[in-house]
Amino acid sequence: MSYGYVIAHVEVTDEAAFEKYRLQVPSVTESFGGQYLARGGKQEPLEGDILLGNRTVIIRFDSYEKAIEWYHSNEYTQLVKLRQAGSNGSLMVVEGVS
Repeated sequence: MSYGYVIAHVEVTDEAAFEKYRLQVPSVTESFGGQYLARGGKQEPLEGDILLGNRTVIIRFDSYEKAIEWYHSNEYTQLVKLRQAGSNGSLMVVEGVS
């Protein structure tokens, strides 16, 4: 079975609002077996014209289906509103290589 990866590119627009999300999301993510591989940190574009936000997050789940389950869970959908109140961005799930 292949891992599922959630990849987010986020532009934080309101640090205080985003902090409420940032403090709560790890426990929800970890309760679904998610493991953070990247969460903010330095980033440098190597190709392309623009950086896709000031934060990139990569989370690995045991499967693609588990990543989807996490995103649509009651626990996480409560936090989406907090993330959107403090940032703009994109979020996707990608199936890993078997």
